[in-house]
Amino acid sequence: MDESTATLPAIPGKRGLFPLGHRPRAILLAIIVLLLLLAAAIYLSKEAPPEAARLLPESDAVVYLDLAPIRAAANFGAHPVQHDPEYQHFIDATGIQFERDLDQAAFALHRMDNPLGPNGLVAYSSIFVGKFDRTRLASYLETIAQSKEEYAGHQIYNIPIEGRTDRVAILSSTIVAVSNAPTAEQIHSILDRHRNAFLPFAGNTLLAQRYSEVPALSTAWGIGKLAIGLGNDFKIFGFSLPLSTSATFIASARWSGVLNLRIEEIAPNSTAATLSADSLAALLNIAKTAENTLPNAIANPDTKTLLNSIAIDHRNDRATVTATIPPELIRQLTQSPKPASR
Repeated sequence: MDESTATLPAIPGKRGLFPLGHRPRAILLAIIVLLLLLAAAIYLSKEAPPEAARLLPESDAVVYLDLAPIRAAANFGAHPVQHDPEYQHFIDATGIQFERDLDQAAFALHRMDNPLGPNGLVAYSSIFVGKFDRTRLASYLETIAQSKEEYAGHQIYNIPIEGRTDRVAILSSTIVAVSNAPTAEQIHSILDRHRNAFLPFAGNTLLAQRYSEVPALSTAWGIGKLAIGLGNDFKIFGFSLPLSTSATFIASARWSGVLNLRIEEIAPNSTAATLSADSLAALLNIAKTAENTLPNAIANPDTKTLLNSIAIDHRNDRATVTATIPPELIRQLTQSPKPASR
């Protein structure tokens, strides 16, 4: 073969498998793909439930608290409280002070078939996110645990409390899981979900069905049905509210200088929602009348502001109550009562 007409083999990066002229376009395409993936991940993370809630096992209700804005609103640090001896012992042993160190908390509520059992009406599975010394906490759990179990690479501490067993697992340097359910199924489920915590829409069925209806920027929210045992005759100050135990409730709180509350009842049908809305409206009218006419009328202006902010709306199978809590009222509710003067 004539050397002058011989064809060189394709060389990666040299006009062959990856010609130099195509390299800038390939790099640009890769950058665009990465940016799209990053944007999708950010969008999904905003739309998805918080990780603490996604770790919870299957349940009848879910409650989530973002404590940072609540802590700032209540100004806990300015009003130190006297701790009971048992809690003070926990603080001394672990260095953890919940009102200072806890950032997020998520709770799964499990209805009990036997309300007379050690768990009562409801058992709980909880996720706590915050700042703590993992070594000190593990040492403390070692001293109070009756037994331990190894599962999914984590140590579960079994702690006997009032006829039931509290199971505790340290998931990471910032996350602790606790469950007092009668069996280990719930704490095992939490540890299994922790393996896939990076998936933005992992989580229990209740979150998958209803979390999209939680108002954006809510600092606290809850999803679930009325606790078993309330029946269809739920009373407030002797006034009967015909709330259906089959209705689903979505409650939320959003901080914007004041605390905005919203409770939505998803009733079995429009008639049930109308009945709930009318009963709530009647109760609100009674409260407002009492405020203005009874001798012991409400004197606190912040309480009056709360009462006057309540609004009730009814559309199709949904009844919604909204209200606004002034920050001063939050501080009053969270302060320790002053000792009586002698």
